[in-house]
Amino acid sequence: MRKSTMSQGRNPTARPTLPGVAEGGCTAFDLLSTLIAVVAVDGTVRCANAALEDALGVSRKQILGAHLPDSFSHPDQLRSMLQAAGGFAALRFDALLSRPGRDSLPVHVLLTRTDRETVIVEMLPLEMQARQEREDRLTEQTRANREMFRNLAHEVKNPLGGIRGAAQLLDMELASPELQEYTRVIIHEADRLQSLVDKLLAPHRHPHTVSDVNIHEVCERVRTLILAEFPRGLTVVRDYDTSLPEFRGDREHLIQAVLNIARNACLALEERLASADARIVFRTRVARQTTIGRQRYRLALELRVIDNGPGVPEAIRDRIFYPLVSGREGGSGLGLTLAQTFVQQHFGTIEFESIPGCTDFRILIPLP
Repeated sequence: MRKSTMSQGRNPTARPTLPGVAEGGCTAFDLLSTLIAVVAVDGTVRCANAALEDALGVSRKQILGAHLPDSFSHPDQLRSMLQAAGGFAALRFDALLSRPGRDSLPVHVLLTRTDRETVIVEMLPLEMQARQEREDRLTEQTRANREMFRNLAHEVKNPLGGIRGAAQLLDMELASPELQEYTRVIIHEADRLQSLVDKLLAPHRHPHTVSDVNIHEVCERVRTLILAEFPRGLTVVRDYDTSLPEFRGDREHLIQAVLNIARNACLALEERLASADARIVFRTRVARQTTIGRQRYRLALELRVIDNGPGVPEAIRDRIFYPLVSGREGGSGLGLTLAQTFVQQHFGTIEFESIPGCTDFRILIPLP
């Protein structure tokens, strides 16, 4: 938002009187992920929070005193809303926020009148709104899964043990190898179901063991494991930010989470493994001013696991973290469910983007 392209308000030196607002900065609002500007009724920006500064890609000094409607693709819409804000508790509309040298940002705008002279303008990027809704659904689904798994253990494990025990006793009484084959099928299938139940219950059985974790040690352990399982045709690229600090977490759970994602990628790379051009990238970075679960964090660990496979099937993209949902024939559909659960134990989340030739899983975990 450059002063050269924006008209100045009639009273650029006016100071807001809201609590938590000082010297043009919104100290309380800086903790929020929503883009916020406090403006006069004529549209002059009196203060702006850090999220708005980051979204526009300009300094707060350039924003202050500027005319906020000039930053929208249709300035008259915001001007008229600012004039009307006094008669309503709040006004909402969708708009495009212009950004110097960057694409316009679709936002949902909420106007709230605080007094006769001041209006709070909240701008929630529509992409962020959709992401928050996805995270809310995923969190609720995880809670439902937890209850389902506990009930499953109670309802399935005891009768399953009885079936297996009865089949073993019957097997010892049968003299015919042909009949014994049937009892062994029963025992084998009972063991398979027991293994499935154990996997479902794994995150809820073992205590959360917390220690200092170096994310690159986690990546290196996973790299060793997948190269041992897929020794031919696979290249693993390490793109690490070595300045990342250690953090408190469960090392074994994080190894399992990253391994589940990487192993899924390897299984999807079957054709490229055969042609010796399969590729997985482990990339670590620091993410700044990141929102996870509707809470804003100053710093977060960002770990990306990127592969050059065929991509996640369109039919399961909205359900990929649900249990028993798999894009592979014979897949259990538990790997990503467990990975998401383990990362959520660290107050983080897993997101993904996928097109043919590039699937990018992004793990975000707050840093101290």
